[in-house]
Amino acid sequence: MRLAITNGRVIDPAQNIDKITNIYLSRGKIAGIGDQPPEGFNADKELDATHKWIFPGLVDLQARLGEPGNYYAGSIASETKAAVAGGITSICCPPDTTPVNDTQAVTELLQRRARQAATAFVMPIGALTQALKGERLSSIYALKQAGCVALSQANNPIQNALTLKNALEYTASHDIVVMLRCEDHQLKNNGVAHRGSVSTRLGLPEIPPSAETSALARDLILVEETGIRAHFSQLSCARSIEMITEAKQRGLPITCDVAIHQLHLTEMDVLGFNSLFHVSPPLRSIQDKQALLNGLKTGIIDAVVSDHTPIHKDDKLLPFGESLPGISGLETLLPLLLKLVNDYELDLITAIRSVTHNPATILGINTGSLKNNQSADLCILDPKGYWTLDPENLVSEGKNTPFKGWEFIGTIEQTFFQGRPVYRNPTLPK
Repeated sequence: MRLAITNGRVIDPAQNIDKITNIYLSRGKIAGIGDQPPEGFNADKELDATHKWIFPGLVDLQARLGEPGNYYAGSIASETKAAVAGGITSICCPPDTTPVNDTQAVTELLQRRARQAATAFVMPIGALTQALKGERLSSIYALKQAGCVALSQANNPIQNALTLKNALEYTASHDIVVMLRCEDHQLKNNGVAHRGSVSTRLGLPEIPPSAETSALARDLILVEETGIRAHFSQLSCARSIEMITEAKQRGLPITCDVAIHQLHLTEMDVLGFNSLFHVSPPLRSIQDKQALLNGLKTGIIDAVVSDHTPIHKDDKLLPFGESLPGISGLETLLPLLLKLVNDYELDLITAIRSVTHNPATILGINTGSLKNNQSADLCILDPKGYWTLDPENLVSEGKNTPFKGWEFIGTIEQTFFQGRPVYRNPTLPK
């Protein structure tokens, strides 16, 4: 089918495009952008996008999809539907599934389920070590050949420095991104909250910033020695941003991301003992939050992720320290970014770049833009649409969001994947 989407504000940071124009889709690909259609293009259908914004489909570097193993909290079918409801068309799923994605068979299972769902592009991340135990390397060549776009230890970083060094040296020869989550388990010491006045007042086990920064310092040294393509995931501390800044200024070719909730929430939100605010790494100080936001503004932080973790309500009804950490974030990634834009905390182009062009560039994949002949993955947004978040209205099986009752401006009206409409806002007239 050939579709012309007309009169919309097309925003594509990859091409420095921000203008009111038309976009043309043909056979699942982008056929062109401009006031006039490409030569020989005759639209089968026209969609008027006057007063609407058109973005590339978002690329999320960190989202758990519930399977294999955690079906009661979500599935690839349910969570990819949630993704496109939030404008996300490309999703990286970390390897901490059950069983762990440390074999070609598990990678192929994920891809097969994603093809069956046919809603979004699911990109498996392979386990760096077998069973994520941080001991023996996985078969990295087999994982890459099977379709893994990166390797990581998810939330189980390798604690032994020699083991990590050997793993990175071996991985360097395979030209694949290694995603590093920096956390020293001894310094974490089973903590659940940021070390500060709030954790002291509540009597919650603490996680000091040094649990992250000490591991980051070690990992930066090893990355420099081994020359791998390193991406640092889910940074949470002001000092971490300083260290990444220093490393980039020295020319170290590294990238990093932050979870969207870290740009809105702080340790103060934990005061009510509400386990919906239990995340890993923990919500930190107001100063840390501001440093993260400044890092995104200045380009030190390359990408923003949802860190989507659907959790059954029973596992969130437990006391704060006993509950599972995580937030259902696919459907709030873009709204929370746009809230920063609407509050004049962030400019629109930087916001969209952090969830489209930059994450795609980090992975080296041809998505996250509206370039000619690329997959027609895009979303159409009403920038004046007003709505209030009700967890029960989330498409995701995970209703575990701390943003209940938050008011947002900007609604996803439609999402296209490979040129096909895969989401249409139910509030639109039929």
